[in-house]
Amino acid sequence: MLVKLSTRPAVRRCAGTGALALALLGAGLPATSRPQPDLARFYRQKVTWAACKGPDMPKDLQCGKVTVPLDYARPRAGTLDVALARYQATGKKRGSVLLNFGGPGAAGIPALAADGKQFMDLTNGYDVVGFDPRGVGRSSPVSCGEGSDEASTAMDDESGLAHPQALLAKLREAADECARNSGPVLPHIGTVNASRDLDIIRQALGDKKLNYLGFSYGTRLGAVYAAQYPHKVGRIALDGVDTLTESLAEQGVAGAQGQQTALDDFLDWCTTDVACPFGEDRRAAGDQVLRIVRSLDQNPVPTDFGGTFSGQDLVGAIGQGLYSKQLWPSLERALGSLVEDGDTRRILSFAAGGSGLPRGEHHKNGGLVDPQDVPVDNLEAALMAINCADDPDRPGAAQVTKDLKRLRAEYERASPVFGRYRLTQLLMCYGRPKGTDFIRDRVKDVDSARMLLVGTRGDPATPYRWTVETAARLGSSAVVLDNKGDGHTGYTSSTCVHRKIDDFLLYGSLPPSGSSCPADGNAWSATTNSTNW
Repeated sequence: MLVKLSTRPAVRRCAGTGALALALLGAGLPATSRPQPDLARFYRQKVTWAACKGPDMPKDLQCGKVTVPLDYARPRAGTLDVALARYQATGKKRGSVLLNFGGPGAAGIPALAADGKQFMDLTNGYDVVGFDPRGVGRSSPVSCGEGSDEASTAMDDESGLAHPQALLAKLREAADECARNSGPVLPHIGTVNASRDLDIIRQALGDKKLNYLGFSYGTRLGAVYAAQYPHKVGRIALDGVDTLTESLAEQGVAGAQGQQTALDDFLDWCTTDVACPFGEDRRAAGDQVLRIVRSLDQNPVPTDFGGTFSGQDLVGAIGQGLYSKQLWPSLERALGSLVEDGDTRRILSFAAGGSGLPRGEHHKNGGLVDPQDVPVDNLEAALMAINCADDPDRPGAAQVTKDLKRLRAEYERASPVFGRYRLTQLLMCYGRPKGTDFIRDRVKDVDSARMLLVGTRGDPATPYRWTVETAARLGSSAVVLDNKGDGHTGYTSSTCVHRKIDDFLLYGSLPPSGSSCPADGNAWSATTNSTNW
């Protein structure tokens, strides 16, 4: 669910696992099903749709926007625009279904443009709507500039871990630079406010209740919405269910373990193929991957795009390629090009997570940003800002210094390949204000319409136990579907899961809680990694 926060200019990364001045004013307000009086002007909006701009936009995809308060506690203090895109219903329209592709930090508009065919069945009854959440993509994108690069480089270096005080100073400097680069949206980013935006979007679309399909992090957003607006819940499906209770430290260990298991499975497969760049000896293959990572951390290689490619960049790229077995042949070829020819171009496509956008001038006003102007590090910066905003734990320097050796050992036991990468993600919240406790304390025992929760047994990013735990926490409204397959999320990898979710969203047909879908080799093509955190 998490990706490493690094802004090396050559590496455009997307998963999966996560702000400054993040008091999130009003985050602990009671859940309500009606807009506050001073929000009435936002709830009177209607979306104006037009053709989407951009060379890669399908002709039948339409774009629009809604305006939301920058600060819900002070709605007159400023606004921002949230970008939307839709495929129109082809049959009798019963409303809209909103999609969130995960991250956090994944932009919904390019994901919907690239993978709209996955959702065409839903247009039999719905407009299928994607959106860029606040701080993401075209919706006032946040950025850390180059500040996080030095902090993550310090983590890549053994000396950074050996001298924690210097490392923490770098982390605090990185937090300050994120604040300087991101503009006024950064103190108001996070899932609690994104959920409030969802409710304004719902009303602007003309829907009395929210119909929603969320993947990975998108399940967290859906659960928060159900807690804040229980009587506005229509049909909500959550696929690849996130935790609502585990700390970022616990999530990091779980993520490292899941990715290590996925890497082991990949190497089991790869070493049976004559084209495997690591040969046919399974034990030697695992050792070779670790040696390559350590070698590139010590001596990063230049890329065709400028900048360098390090071992931790490679770890991030491998992590993206492990989210779906359908990506394994491409990952094998990319690793082959790197190992045999020193060619980074193919592996960089995985490092980009399928969503690398050109670097451009960062617009800090509240209007929509041209897609060409989205900062290259936006996904990574938004991921960290949102995860930090959602997490109330913020240990001080003394505690971090005391815990660092123990945490490093724990993470590296979980995965010798992914451990340090995940530890970096945890430490990048240092120097940032404490996040909200709303999710951990208030998102439970939801009195809403029933929701469908899908957990995949072999999911490397969101363990199946999180589905069970979240369902128990949400209470009687949660119905669990057990997907016996592998990979992150089930909708695009299992015909059974795809059908069950579509049947629920289109017809309200829920499977019995605890029912299952078998492992399915006849899957749709994997979506871009924007769904894979």
